[in-house]
Amino acid sequence: MKIYNTLSKKKEEFIPIEEGKVRMYVCGPTVYNLIHIGNARPMIVFDTVRRYMEHKGYAVNYVSNFTDVDDKIIKKAVEEGVEASVISTRYIAECKKDMEALNVKPATMHPLATNEIGGMLDMIRTLMEKGYAYQAEDGTVYFRTRNFREYGKLSHKNLDDLQGGNRSLLVSGENQKEDALDFVLWKPKKEGEPYWESPWCEGRPGWHIECSVMSKRYLGDEIDIHAGGEDLVFPHHENEIAQSEAANGKTFAKYWMHNAFLNIDHKKMSKSAGNFFTVRDIAGKYDLQILRFFMLSAHYRSPLNFSSELMEAAGNGYGRILNSVDNLNFLLQNASGREMTEEEKNLAKELDGFTAKFDEAMDDDFNTADAIAAIFELVKFANTHAKESSSAPFLGALKGRIVELSDICGLKVEKKEELLDGDIEELIAQRQAARKAKDFARADEIREELLNKGILLEDTREGVKWKRV
Repeated sequence: MKIYNTLSKKKEEFIPIEEGKVRMYVCGPTVYNLIHIGNARPMIVFDTVRRYMEHKGYAVNYVSNFTDVDDKIIKKAVEEGVEASVISTRYIAECKKDMEALNVKPATMHPLATNEIGGMLDMIRTLMEKGYAYQAEDGTVYFRTRNFREYGKLSHKNLDDLQGGNRSLLVSGENQKEDALDFVLWKPKKEGEPYWESPWCEGRPGWHIECSVMSKRYLGDEIDIHAGGEDLVFPHHENEIAQSEAANGKTFAKYWMHNAFLNIDHKKMSKSAGNFFTVRDIAGKYDLQILRFFMLSAHYRSPLNFSSELMEAAGNGYGRILNSVDNLNFLLQNASGREMTEEEKNLAKELDGFTAKFDEAMDDDFNTADAIAAIFELVKFANTHAKESSSAPFLGALKGRIVELSDICGLKVEKKEELLDGDIEELIAQRQAARKAKDFARADEIREELLNKGILLEDTREGVKWKRV
C-alpha cells in the first residue's frame, strides 16, 4: 500500500509504527453551524481510508476532534444570547446526524477541545521550559517559531520568504511578539468569552495547540497518519508539527494526507456568491449516498467540482449498482438452493479478480475512482451471468461481493424500504413517547430504524421534522 505523503511530496510505502495497528488523527469541524459539503469531503474520504485499512486487517484507532471553543462559536453565542457551550453542543449533535446520514462511521474517539484544557496547559509549560515558548506582558503565550529549525517542512515554505514580504502567509499577531512568525498558544480572555485559569492569565487556548494535545492523549506521541483538508497544511498542521515535536522530542506523524478543495460550478464556495450548500441542503434534493458516491468518484487529491449535472451523473452511476443488487435480490427469492454447477463455480472464481483490481486501486494512494470502476466491472459481470436458472449460492456470491466492495467505500447498495408518511409519523410518536419515559435506548433505535429506511429526523424547537434522504 502506498500513500502520498505531503511531507515528502511523493508516494511512500505504508509501514505502520506498530504492526497490525494504525493510529490516525483527522482534524474535525469547528461546530458553530451545520456542516457544509466542503466539510463533508474529508469526512467521507478519510472514513473510506479507515474502512479500507480495516478491510486489510488493521486495527484502526481513529480520532477526530470537534473544536468547541472558537471566535465563530462565541460570535454565534453572543448573537443568540446563550453560552458558547449551548452552540457547540447543538451543532455537535447536528454534525453527528449528518455524518450518520452520510454513512460516516463514528470515530474511535471524538474529543472536545474544552475537555482537554489541562493537557494543553501541560504542553505549553513543557514548551516554555524548553525555550520554545514565552509569555508576553498581557499574559499571551507565543511559540518561538524560529527555535524549531524544521519549521516549514510540511508546507515547504521558507521562513525567510515568509518574513520577507508575503504577508498573506504570516500568522497574525500583535506587536508584542518577538518575531512576526510566532503564533499563539494561549490568549487572554475578552469580555463575555468563556475562559479558563492558567499560570499566565485567565484565557483560552490557541487553535493549533488543541490538536497536538488531543492526538498525544488518545494516540500517543507518534502517530501513523494525520489528515485533513489541504487548507490546513499551513499554518495549522505546520504549527502542530512544531508544537508536538518540540514538546515530545519525537516525529509527530509519519504520513500526512490532505484532500483537495471542493468547488461549486468551478467557483469557490461562499455565502456571498450564493453557492454555499450545507449537507442538509443537499439532503433535500438527493439521497446522501449519491453525495458520498460523487465525493469518491474523483481521487481525493484532485480538486472536485460540484454541480447539479455532475450529481445527476453520480446518481445514475450509483443507481447502476443499486439496480444490480436489486435484481440479484429478486432472483434470489425464487432461486434453487442446489449447489453451484461447474460453470458457476468457475465463474465464482473470477470474483477474486475484481477484488484484486479494487485492492490494487486502493493500494495506490486510495484511488477510489478506479476502485469504483472495478465495482462497475463486477456489476456488469453480475448482470451478464445472473439468470433465473442460477443457483442461490452463485447469486449470493455475486451479491455478496458487490456489497462487500461497496461497503468498503461506505456505500449502501440495497434499496431502502419505502415507508408511508403515516408509518413515519407513528414511529416518530413512539420515539417521542420513549424519550418522555426516558427510554433513550429505544428512542435511538427508532431513529436508527428510520434512518436506515431513508428518513432523517431533525429535532427543532418547533418539534420533530423529517425528510426523505
